[in-house]
Amino acid sequence: MTAPTRRSQTARIERRMGDWMRARLPHGLAEFVMFVLKQGWACLFAIMMLVGILVSSRIWQGDWPVWRYDALTLYAIGLQVLFLTLKLETWAEARVILLFHLTGTAMEIFKVNAGSWSYPEPALLKLWGVPMFSGFMYASVGSYMARVIRIFDMKFAPYPPFWTTVVLAVAIYVNFFAHHFLPDIRLALFAATLVLFARTRVWFTIGQTPRWMPLPLAAFLTAIFLWVAENVGTNTGTWIYAGQTPFERVSFAKMGSWYLLLYVSFVTVTLVLRDVLLRAPFTPARASAAAAEGSPPAARG
Repeated sequence: MTAPTRRSQTARIERRMGDWMRARLPHGLAEFVMFVLKQGWACLFAIMMLVGILVSSRIWQGDWPVWRYDALTLYAIGLQVLFLTLKLETWAEARVILLFHLTGTAMEIFKVNAGSWSYPEPALLKLWGVPMFSGFMYASVGSYMARVIRIFDMKFAPYPPFWTTVVLAVAIYVNFFAHHFLPDIRLALFAATLVLFARTRVWFTIGQTPRWMPLPLAAFLTAIFLWVAENVGTNTGTWIYAGQTPFERVSFAKMGSWYLLLYVSFVTVTLVLRDVLLRAPFTPARASAAAAEGSPPAARG
């Protein structure tokens, strides 16, 4: 089944669900419910990873023949295979998600050995103190971004020159390592995200209704949910930050770290999804036409 066919089938299912809810709920509430359902469908991989962490933390016994971290690694691999088999992700998206896994694991190895956080449980599938499932936590962010762009038929406009976004992403990623030895420039990086993306709107459709949100606001809201997920990880003892006691809330500063890391994630995804980046402003009329046709307008950045 081709990608356009899958999108058209998905659009028909969503339209039927939307029609069913609009017939029974006020219009605004129906649109909100559809938005939440589509967001949940987009972050399915991340949800399943959190379910695995929560369930395993409750049931795992120390005398079982497989360590919990190793079981989570096998579980994550199984999820990825299942997503590709059921065509919930394309192979192009999977290649980007693999890049997330590699860059995320590299940062995990550095941060764990720098003492920023630790994984206290034993495991066979562990590299320099980092269990292999941790890379899939970063991959779940990439999976969400690739899927949410496709599910909501997102466009980003007006988008800054692509090379400037790559420079910003590289600077953010490097600073996660360099601030251990050099002055931390994250305040300048926060400012850079606003300067570069202040005018960029995230256009998305719910049913046939085009809507938009400033890109920095979308990144901030997503960072809040990732911070909540971080608390799930630490409250289950799956990983612990330096100086953190059991059940202690993760510092709000980590929300800022996720906000910056999301730009690295977003730029990584756009390496293969360049057609969603529009240099010119995207008007509601063009958004409606694109939603009706199921394809982006011809003029792209």
